[in-house]
Formats: sequence, C-alpha cells, structure tokens
Amino acid sequence: MKYLFALVLFVLSITSNAQSLNGVVNSNGKPLSEVLIRDFTSKSHAHTDAKGKFVLENVQLNDSLEISKQGFITQKIKITSLDFLSISINEKPFLLEEVTISNNLRYLNTISKIDLEIQPISNSQDLLRKVPGLFIGQHAGGGKAEQIFLRGFDCDHGTDINISVDGMPVNMVSHAHGQGYADLHFVIPETVDRIDFDKGSYFADKGDFTTAGYVGFNTKNALEHSSLSFEGGQFDTFRTVALFNLLNKENQSAYFAGEYMMTDGYFDAPQNFNRINLFGKYSAKLNNGDRIALFVSHFKSQWDASGQIPDRAVNDGTISHYGAIDSNEGGNTGRTNFNLQYDAKIDENSQIKNTAYLSKYDFELYSNFTFFLNDPVNGDQIKQKENRTIVGFQSEYDEKLNENWRFKLGAGLRNDNNKDVELSHTLNRKSVLEYLSLGNVNQTNLFSFTSFDFTSGKWLINAGLRLDYFKFGYEDQLASTYTNQTQTKAILSPKLNFSYTQNTELQYFLKLGKGFHSNDTRVVVAQKGQEILPETYGADLGLNWKPFPRMIVNSAIWYLYLAQEFVYVGDEAVVEPSGKTERKGFDFGFRYQLTNWLFWNTDYTYTHARSLDEPKGNDYLPLAPVHTLMNGFSVKDLKGFSGSLRTRFLGDRPANEDNSVVAKGYCITDFSVNYQIKKVSVGVNIDNIFNTKWKETQFLTESRLANETDPVEEIHFTAGTPFNARLILKYSW
Repeated sequence: MKYLFALVLFVLSITSNAQSLNGVVNSNGKPLSEVLIRDFTSKSHAHTDAKGKFVLENVQLNDSLEISKQGFITQKIKITSLDFLSISINEKPFLLEEVTISNNLRYLNTISKIDLEIQPISNSQDLLRKVPGLFIGQHAGGGKAEQIFLRGFDCDHGTDINISVDGMPVNMVSHAHGQGYADLHFVIPETVDRIDFDKGSYFADKGDFTTAGYVGFNTKNALEHSSLSFEGGQFDTFRTVALFNLLNKENQSAYFAGEYMMTDGYFDAPQNFNRINLFGKYSAKLNNGDRIALFVSHFKSQWDASGQIPDRAVNDGTISHYGAIDSNEGGNTGRTNFNLQYDAKIDENSQIKNTAYLSKYDFELYSNFTFFLNDPVNGDQIKQKENRTIVGFQSEYDEKLNENWRFKLGAGLRNDNNKDVELSHTLNRKSVLEYLSLGNVNQTNLFSFTSFDFTSGKWLINAGLRLDYFKFGYEDQLASTYTNQTQTKAILSPKLNFSYTQNTELQYFLKLGKGFHSNDTRVVVAQKGQEILPETYGADLGLNWKPFPRMIVNSAIWYLYLAQEFVYVGDEAVVEPSGKTERKGFDFGFRYQLTNWLFWNTDYTYTHARSLDEPKGNDYLPLAPVHTLMNGFSVKDLKGFSGSLRTRFLGDRPANEDNSVVAKGYCITDFSVNYQIKKVSVGVNIDNIFNTKWKETQFLTESRLANETDPVEEIHFTAGTPFNARLILKYSW
C-alpha cells in the first residue's frame, strides 16, 4: 500500500510540474506551418499553425524536444526555460535518395511531387506541362483553352483527358466549341499544392473523359506566408499576383489570392488580352477529426486573336509569320465556382470523402477558319456561345478492412444545364447573318464505383467496377415546332491492376481497364442513341526503378483500343465518325540529381496511332503525336539562386489520313532564373531563348482568300511565341 501511495505522490508531483509551452518556429525569418514538435519525455506533440505558432502540453524543464518538417533539417533541443520559445530551423537540400518506391499503383504522383519541388510553376500553361508526355498548344490569343496532346490523342481542348480541381470537373460536356472543353485559366498557379495524374482508364473513381488519362489539381489549404509579385515584359505584358493570409490558427486557415494579367501578345495585330482571377479558401480540422474545405473563385477573360493562317499567305508575303487574315477573331469567357469538400472520420480505419460544387459559366468565341470559302462577300466568321450551370457531388467511403484488404465505394452526380448553345455565321463580331445551330442542352451523369485493394507481401492487386448512367437532352430552338430529344445510356467499366514491389528500389506493374469515349449530346441525338458510348480497352506494363540512390526511372509499354470515335465538330455543327482505332506506344521518364542543387529530368514518348477500318497507308490519325521529348536541367537553392533550362520537342506528325501532308514539329527551349534574398526575390523568365520560328498548332484546312477564285487545302497554323522575356519581382512576409 505504501508503494502505491508513493507512486500516486510521484504522479501528482509530475502533473503539478507539467506546464504548457508556447512558441513559434520559423526559417529565415518566415513562420513555418505544419512543423511537428515532439516531447520525448512526456510523449506529447503539437503542430505549428499557419503563423508558425504552437502550444505543447505536459512540458517540464529539461525535456528533450524534436522539431521536424519535410524539407528541413530536424533539430533537437533541451527545454531550459518555460518562457515563450522561438525556434529557427534551416531548409535542407531536396534529396532524391530520400524518395522510396512504395507499394502504390499511382506512383506517378511521386514524379509530379518531385517536379513541383524542383521546377515551381511559373504560369497557368505550366500546370498541364507537369504531366510527362503531355503537350499543349494555344491558338486563339491566350484566352481560349489550350489544345492538348497525350498518348497519340489530339485531345482537342479536353475530349479525351479528365481534368479536375479539388474534385470539381473542369471539362465541359457538350460545349459550344467542342466536347470536353477544359479551360484551366481560372486557376491561379501559385495556389496549386499537388498534381494527381495517371495515363489510361485504370481507376474506378475516374469516369467521363478518362481515355488518355486524368489530371487532378489540388489547391493549398493554407499559405506559409503572404506575398505580392509583379511581372512585366515584352509585348506590353503585365501580371500581378497577391496572396494574403486571412486566418492563421492551428486548426483553421483561410487565404485570398488575386491575379490580373494583360498583354498585347507577339502577333502583328494586338491581342488586347486581359484576365482577372479571384480565389478564396477556408479550411478547418474539427474536434472530432473531420476536415472541411470551401473555396470560392471568379474568373473573367477577354481577348482578340489572329487565328490560324494559311502557309500560302505567309510564303507569298501577303502577311508575316505573326500576321492575320481576319483580325476580328477573339472572345470572352467567365466562370464562378463554389466548391465544398467534407471528409468525415468514422473511426481509425474508415472515412467518407465528400465533394459538392456549383459553377456558373459563360463563353463567347469568334473564329474564321476558312475566310471566304462559304461566303465570298461577308466572309466565314462564326460565333460560338453558351451560358451554363453545373451542379454535382461525389461521395466516397474508404475502409481498411484488415492488414490485407481495403474497400472503397463511391457515388455521384453531375448535371449540366446549358442554355442557348449557339453556332452562327456572323459579320465583324456584330451582326448574326445566319444561325447554323441553336439549342438547349441538359445532360446528367449518375455514377457509382467500387474497388478492392488486396495486399499480400510484395503484391498489390486492385479490382474495380464503375457504372455510368447518362441522360442526354437537346432542345432544337431552330426547329419549327418544339422538339426536345432525349436519350439514355449506361455502361459498365471493369478495372484490374497489379503491382509487385520487389523492394524500395524496384516495382513492376500491370494495369488493365475498360472505359468509354465521351460523346457530345448533339452526337447522341444525331445517332439516335446508337453506339453513343463506345468502349475503350487499355493496358499498361511497366516499372518504376531506382538504379542509384539519386536516380529514378519509370517506363511503360501500353495499348489502347477504341470501338468508335464520334466527334461533334462545333465549328460546323456536323458529326464525324472515325471508326475503330488503336494506339500503342512507349513511355520513358528519368529523374537524376547530379548534386544537392542540380537536377536533370527527361520524358520521352513514342506512339503508333492508326485507324483499324481503313486500308494500310490511309490509316493515319491526323495530328496524333508520334515522338515527344521534354528535357531540362534545374538549379535549386544554390546560394539563393534557382532556375531551369527546359527543352520540349514535338516531332513531325501526319496532318491527314495518308500522311501526304505533314505537320512540322518543333524544338523550343525556355529559361528561368530567380534570386532570393531574405523576403525579396528577383527573377527572369524567357520563353524560346533561341528565338526559333515555329508553329504551335497546325491543321489541314480548305480555305479561300478574298482574291482567290478556287479554294486551297493546306496547312493553317498559329505561330508560337518568339523570344519573350519577363522580369518578376516578389515580396513575401
């Protein structure tokens, strides 16, 4: 009994002496969030909030503390005073040897983390370029969504690639310009925290548009510091970005981001481009372990464009390489988003992730691809316009059943209500000469999915099943009587994936999946519901390998079959079927850290893309990339300097079915350098440092100029940027 009494006294004495310790953690004078402070004596721990502050409970004099954060040198100290404690920790060099290969089917996300760490995003176009093998092309003055190329697909503006931000879809179904139109310009690059991507249709939680692959962007929940930057350069280019911390508590954070950009562009006719972005986000961790995040954003953009110009007009000196046939092209667009994420923790092994969103979107685009082919008097300018509302949600239940099994079950809905989807023949962006197509689209996608992960030793097997149900509705406003055409369709998409992780340096994987090619509502009603969700079948076989501590290699051979590729051509209001197709190829990625501050990365792809319904020699898929290469060297934190020299190469590719016309490739090198001194950084970005004259996008088009009597079919192109230098000043606090 006396021993028990002594033990109680001892515990009471410890409890009476234990106190709370307040402090702050910073690096180079900047507060650091999410720093872990651990007390080895009492086993208590705490994390710093967005202002770097923490409160550590049950602390006594002479306790040993460990202060750690990824990317920083871990520090150990002994408590000599219970007064307010200020701790400073230093960044450590990013080391590839600390990156290990884990038993994870989405290991490519590790590659994106490395690239973001080594090469921070400098503009909105760089967001998509972080996906190895993905190429983009801008051909409408900077305001239009980029054309996307991936795995032998000319994805147009997003037809065959699923893009999302914080779980909210970016792709627009049945868009006035084209199916899957994905305008990512509403995202402020500085707010992006992570990029989730994979190629192919191998995961049950990814559905519509996931043919060539998917890209999911995740925005930051909190800012480490506020900042204000100014960027100015050639062609009357100006950009400013402001990031402000609004709320900085241990379990809550809020910030605001704003961006304004304007430029006249490098074309002979000024582009008069301007864009404004506003973004606010609130995040909180609740007492029961649940997490909530809400963002609100608003985006508005307008521009003029020089469009696509014919080779012959440049070759005969009628216009320059940067000239225009119709300088009245251009447009305006806007998007307002509300996005809510709520993750509910059920217990230690299960949770439910929920996302709900609402978007209001408007779009108006003026183009002229054929000049005077159809209307020799007024010209062939067209207007594409729409006004849409998107609502949707997705819920996913995730439970770890035991050491070997993991189970997921999800469901969701997306509805697009698209009013006055218009294609019209116009004059000078003022007068409508003729309505070619005008109607209302209402499209709903209901879906559910489930998957099981089975882990045994070095093996991971993932099996999934997805069900998509679509209801397509189209009201033709040009019909003499009311007509509301509807069709419904459902499709099952099974998935089966394997990985064998031999050790932390080597992993093999095999991915198998069925998906579907996404189709426009106007295709569906034109086809009367027949073959409207054609199946896709794909397979990837590859490896992730660390042959040396500071080198990572990832490679895969792959195959993709499509039963049909119906395309609704928004520029002409017609449906174009292309029949069965197959694509197969090889991907290779390489990351190597030569020193603590010098990195080398390379991504190469080869693709063989053919139509299966056409005879050999006439079976090429127009504009499908064959060879792509991205190669770069980056410097990170060398005595305050960071920068990169990056080259991208897109090889020659067929422009028509018999490869008699070739879209010429290009090789462009960009350069950036930045110097950081305390709270101020100064940088220079240079696009096309060697001032190469190149064609960013190309199309084989039949057109007629004002002085021509007969039409001519040849390459039409949009010029790529020449040497373009910009100075960037940034202040952080």
